[in-house]
Amino acid sequence: MTNAPRSGSGRNTPRGGNGPRKSTNSTSSSNRSGFPSGKSGAGKFGAGKSGTGKPGAGKAGKPEPGKAGKAARTGGKPAGPRAYGQERFGQNLGPVRNRPKQVRTGHGETSDVHNPEGVRLQKIMASAGVASRRVCEEMIEAGRVEVDGAVVRELGVRLDPAKAVIHVDGMRIQTDESLKYLVFNKPRGVVSTMEDPEGRRCISDFLKKHRGERLFHVGRLDQDTEGLLLLTNDGELANRLTHPSYEVPKTYLVQVRGPMEQGIGAQMKQGIELEDGIATVDSFKLKDSVPGHVLVEVVLHSGKNRIVRRMFDAVGYPVERLVRIQVGPIGLGNQRQGSIRALGRQEVGHLLALVGM
Repeated sequence: MTNAPRSGSGRNTPRGGNGPRKSTNSTSSSNRSGFPSGKSGAGKFGAGKSGTGKPGAGKAGKPEPGKAGKAARTGGKPAGPRAYGQERFGQNLGPVRNRPKQVRTGHGETSDVHNPEGVRLQKIMASAGVASRRVCEEMIEAGRVEVDGAVVRELGVRLDPAKAVIHVDGMRIQTDESLKYLVFNKPRGVVSTMEDPEGRRCISDFLKKHRGERLFHVGRLDQDTEGLLLLTNDGELANRLTHPSYEVPKTYLVQVRGPMEQGIGAQMKQGIELEDGIATVDSFKLKDSVPGHVLVEVVLHSGKNRIVRRMFDAVGYPVERLVRIQVGPIGLGNQRQGSIRALGRQEVGHLLALVGM
């Protein structure tokens, strides 16, 4: 395994030319690739760039309430402008998964959520960056907005923004500005701790712009594994993302020695017996192959220690290089290795909805 390329080198293969690189025999130009280097390059492997896609704002014409409300409830594309339609990140995430269950719908059922001393719902939404106040009003009237599980269509509803749980098209609206959500593209050799007694490079060495903030990492990547690591001060979200019951999918690119025998993917999907139980992958895709090396993409929801490496060891293909490129709906896109960026509010909404928040 050659050394990883320097951050920002712009190459798609490790230096030295011994790792996977563009294959002239690849059947899909969108999947021709080596490993992500300086820039993560994850968008070339089917994960999708998190910062691409045109904003779906469109015209602010008033949608038909029946159609828009139905789309919002069923997870389809709602009529009218999208929430956070002008944001750079999160435009290609699609409908929200694991939408919260609505407990009431229709007109005249807002007495339980209305607070006469509170702030108007459309003002809260506009302040949170969902859209302009006028567009927010149209979203409310179209039945696209839920408060504490109830669809609200009345413009006069007032809420306590510190207590109300608001969703637009199933996406959670975060009104607490003190909560931080960051993505770190961890380089190889960095340990997944905030402080290291042995003096090794750790996460805090990359948090110069966030000194003084109490952040913690969501899960871990071993020292030799690169890629996506979420950082936050939202303890409830961190607990849910790492809890096995929520089965949050995680996507990895795995480089091993090639060629690879047929049937390895099926074997991993069926289950590999490890010392701590049976482990399976949800998806197994061969992404690239050159003499001596194979690049595989696997998706799994297990968070057990070194689970990917142990599974590939068990089938006779020790990992040469490992990069996590996606957690739930959040992908690295073209984020540079060693860099940290804040999640867009649309990305946060999708991530919260994924674990039922």
